Amino acid sequence: MAKNVVVIGTQWGDEGKGKIVDWLTDHASAVARFQGGHNAGHTLVIGQDENQKEYKLNLVPSGIIREGIDCYIGNGVVLDINHLSNEVKGLEKNGINVRGRLHISAGCPLILDYHVELDRAREAIRSQNKKIGTTGKGIGPAYEDKVARRAFKVYDLFLNQNDILSRLEEVLDYHNFVLTKYLNASPIEVQKQFDSMINQAEFIKPFVCDVSQKLYEVNQSGKSILFEGAQGALLDIDHGTYPFVTSSNCISGQASGGTGVGPSMLTYVLGITKAYTTRVGGGPFPSELSIDDESSPGFQMSTKGKEFGTVTQRKRRCGWFDAAALRRSAMVNGLTGLCITKLDILDGIETLKICVGYKMGDDKIDLLPLGADQTENCEPILIDMPGWTENTFGIKNWDDLPVNAQNYISKLEKLCDVPVHIVSTGPERDETILIKHPFD
Repeated sequence: MAKNVVVIGTQWGDEGKGKIVDWLTDHASAVARFQGGHNAGHTLVIGQDENQKEYKLNLVPSGIIREGIDCYIGNGVVLDINHLSNEVKGLEKNGINVRGRLHISAGCPLILDYHVELDRAREAIRSQNKKIGTTGKGIGPAYEDKVARRAFKVYDLFLNQNDILSRLEEVLDYHNFVLTKYLNASPIEVQKQFDSMINQAEFIKPFVCDVSQKLYEVNQSGKSILFEGAQGALLDIDHGTYPFVTSSNCISGQASGGTGVGPSMLTYVLGITKAYTTRVGGGPFPSELSIDDESSPGFQMSTKGKEFGTVTQRKRRCGWFDAAALRRSAMVNGLTGLCITKLDILDGIETLKICVGYKMGDDKIDLLPLGADQTENCEPILIDMPGWTENTFGIKNWDDLPVNAQNYISKLEKLCDVPVHIVSTGPERDETILIKHPFD
């Protein structure tokens, strides 16, 4: 019987999902993306020494690096075809066979030029303390159009061209009014956008299929599927620190809606979790540390962990592991197991702290609140754990970890009430400690 695994980030994104998806694909026949857009960034490091290659992916599922794996982009993903074209060309330039292996849902909403312009113009007029930290790639406005039922989807590119032009004129009449009259930005030319869409149709056509049907057939044939999430659960539009969130649902349940498979096909949920916590952009962060003070553990997390956004190159904010936030994530995702990443970044820190809950006025709570305003008022409750001086980078066996590192992981496991099944000790595939395999 096929076993299908959902891989999601449990924090505010950037947990190292790409490496784990790539590592797990040796047990899968297909990898499917189910939400987000090219605001996601997955970095994969393959090979060693002079043969080492680094791949940075935004839209294409991480399984593409493994030969023989079919990759799917589901209807829950908003698609910038121009970016996809560049990403495919970059992979092919590096010897990766993409065509014939990458399949894209006809139901994906399109990100068009006016979505990008709207995204950037809106962020530009926000006051500094109200900025969301958007990547400015048009993700939010594209999802808005989807919900407002005025989006162009992939299948619309193959309509009669006069019909496309007529719809585009109507949509741009609305969006150009907002751009020029409200946001003081430049309008998008109808003909220029139309010509771009016709060119996009030519590129995308060979990749388009009914992803829901294809994944159902894979499952029925007894083969396993890996569902790859982007961003992190605490950025979920419904369950994250709203409004400092992304524009999609990025919890495990979206794997069903975002690809068109029944929830009964999702048999295991793996939560990817850093051994500490990071966040890019604005929003509350109760366990945050200084990343500029060299005496702060946050400085070590930032510099040694190379904490820069894959997409934006912005510095990530860093802080202690937040078990109260992880409990929220475990609850909304129904986690089966955890994968702890970047353990080695904590090597040499004499005393580690873990946030186990918060003070809110006179109250103590043990679960991250919903909404940014509540979370902003949370003061972390911290406990101490002894650190370790030994090097954990690249360790492949649990017994080879320092005792204090083992104790730290076991404490996280107990606090979050989710078993740790994998520990990642480096960016390469084999720098991984396996406790229990998700596909077993």
